[in-house]
Amino acid sequence: MKSKTKFVCSECGYETRKWLGKCPACMQWNTFTEEAAKVTPGGISTAPLPKAIPLTEVSKESEERVKTGMQELDRVLGGGIVDGSLVLVGGDPGIGKSTLLLQICGILSQNIRILYVSGEESVKQIKLRAERLSINNENILMVSETNFENINRLIEEIKPQVVILDSIQTVYSEELTSAPGSVSQVREVTGQLMRIAKGQGITVFIVGHVTKEGAIAGPRVLEHMVDTVLYFEGERHQNYRILRAVKNRFGSTNEIGLFEMTQQGLKEVNNPSGLLLDSRAKDQSGSVIVASLEGTRPMLLEIQALVTPTSFGIARRMATGIDYNRLTMLLAVLEKKIGMQLFNHDAYVNVVGGIRIDEPACDLGVIASVAGSFKNMPVDPDIVVIGEVGLTGEVRQVNQVDKRIMEAKRLGFKKCLVPSGNKSSSVTNIDGIELLFAGTVEEALGFLF
Repeated sequence: MKSKTKFVCSECGYETRKWLGKCPACMQWNTFTEEAAKVTPGGISTAPLPKAIPLTEVSKESEERVKTGMQELDRVLGGGIVDGSLVLVGGDPGIGKSTLLLQICGILSQNIRILYVSGEESVKQIKLRAERLSINNENILMVSETNFENINRLIEEIKPQVVILDSIQTVYSEELTSAPGSVSQVREVTGQLMRIAKGQGITVFIVGHVTKEGAIAGPRVLEHMVDTVLYFEGERHQNYRILRAVKNRFGSTNEIGLFEMTQQGLKEVNNPSGLLLDSRAKDQSGSVIVASLEGTRPMLLEIQALVTPTSFGIARRMATGIDYNRLTMLLAVLEKKIGMQLFNHDAYVNVVGGIRIDEPACDLGVIASVAGSFKNMPVDPDIVVIGEVGLTGEVRQVNQVDKRIMEAKRLGFKKCLVPSGNKSSSVTNIDGIELLFAGTVEEALGFLF
């Protein structure tokens, strides 16, 4: 088979044998990317014809999963690693991606053979990290290589059950003339890895760098090609890391895993609520505890607000951990429905611990923290606030409120403020915690202040 390259416009699909600055079809600039063009004699495909089977004859057996030994990672993956899957792990440099994968190697190598391919570090550098993590097993085979053809031959020779490639931006294929990390190289290498994973039943982990905007570097199609996309989040100078699935063909994308970076590597945080609330300041205005839900896991988080008179002509708003537009909407509700004059006050809202809240069930907590700071009145430290706030000032019901209340009860809270729409038998029968029901923001603030 003869191998050639071609250049394809990413906007309209126009093909040419050489690179052009401007596409003659759609008239767009800098849209041509290099791709491998397979040419067979006579132009006739020699690939075997696949066999189509009726839907009724498809096996209903679930995918077999391999436990990684890390409950937080297994939760994010949907129960464990699926054989023959392709997993993309993205994150900022130095966040702990290589450490996490090396720890996975240390656990899985007890029973299976693993090939660890590094295009950024030498084998001696990986060995030093492995010693720091107390990992030493002959089933972990390491190689420093960036040529994909050589990596493919190693996979055929060693026949590992798991392959780890760190990172995809450093690997290149000889079939393309473009530099490693380019759009065409990343897409071609990922496509080949997908065929290896599905054809030979090998689980492949690939590491991807992220851009300054936070997206994985390379073409967006990279995330569409793989089975699972995991993002490793957190500040490099803080100890806590969040592992989040943004795509998972074998499980939910709402789960998160929480880890703590230590000298011995990443340690799981099995009780994030207790950890995040451990050092909170009590009897301080602007601090409110809310109950968020990440997938199937309820988490109690502290929201802090600081409202001060502005020194400028336009009041400043700053949101950390929640959506900025959501904050401005909630401030508008306070001004319109409660009558708080916030137009000449700066408002700063922060979710403690570096956690980001995306669900609207924490709206009432944001309202309460801002109102408490504005009035300089503390909220009862033994109460948890739950509820979504609408534009008309109503407190709307939230899903799975019983799980949130049980988490508050488990951590020793005495009261829970919930929407009136969630007043049901499953909620009112929970003993050991006092429930307060509010239908409007005004009624909720009446309970709190």
